[in-house]
Amino acid sequence: MTDRFESVQAVRDGLGRVDYLADDGIAGVVFLADRLAKPVLVEGPAGTGKTQLAKSVAEMTGARLIRLQCYEGLDESKALYEWNYKKQLLRIQADRHSDSWSEVHDDIFSEEFLLTRPLLEAIRAPDPVVLLIDEVDRVEVETEALLLEILSDYQVSIPELGTIEALQIPLVFLTSNNTRELSEALKRRCLYLHVDYPTLEREKEIVLAKVPGITTNLADQVARVVRSIRQLDLKKAPSVSETLDWARTLLLLNLDSIDEDTAKDTLHILLKYQTDIAKAAKELTVDGK
Repeated sequence: MTDRFESVQAVRDGLGRVDYLADDGIAGVVFLADRLAKPVLVEGPAGTGKTQLAKSVAEMTGARLIRLQCYEGLDESKALYEWNYKKQLLRIQADRHSDSWSEVHDDIFSEEFLLTRPLLEAIRAPDPVVLLIDEVDRVEVETEALLLEILSDYQVSIPELGTIEALQIPLVFLTSNNTRELSEALKRRCLYLHVDYPTLEREKEIVLAKVPGITTNLADQVARVVRSIRQLDLKKAPSVSETLDWARTLLLLNLDSIDEDTAKDTLHILLKYQTDIAKAAKELTVDGK
């Protein structure tokens, strides 16, 4: 399989063309993930662009995005595959007069009756794929074992069919909000990337890229106010997506600058806990100092 990216700079430029502003650290890990055929474990606070990174890589490469949204209780039937039991039962009933059970068994455990789920679909796909395993820290430790074979060998073992090997090596991104510690076995199979809240200048660039019509001055003010709010002791700091929502709100209000009253009146766009809103309203200064 040919390499997807010529260089780290090519990754950074490509992500920039789809409005994902990556630094050299992010671009470097994506480049190495392609060259080493290894998954990327992306950790960091919620709302810092971890999921968007996988989506943007898929967009820039023209690959199909396959997403597995993790949650407590996720099992093999939702992540890997399951058998179409209703269809199997109908076939058994149709062949109930057959003299050979082995023929019926081999028939009902064939490709025709297999329901693929995101992990199996990703490695069976003949076309380029980006596999996003989102919020992997939400699943139980036992469920991580489902991922290990795919992440190390890009294959799935199905007892009735044998081992299914990948037709192409997908780019794999696992995201985690650090709600629990992931297993060492899982971490060993991945390149590691930590995505934190952006710097002041980078967040300003993100606002300018993602909010059409915003002025440089307003984008700068938005970034400075958000930075000052994140420095407070909050239950949940504003995410980048909430920064963008706030910037869009200010545009809808036909504002070209932020005064203290406007900032306080629209804090509910940035913050989702009343205690955080009250604390920010008390401490807020528009100049971000």
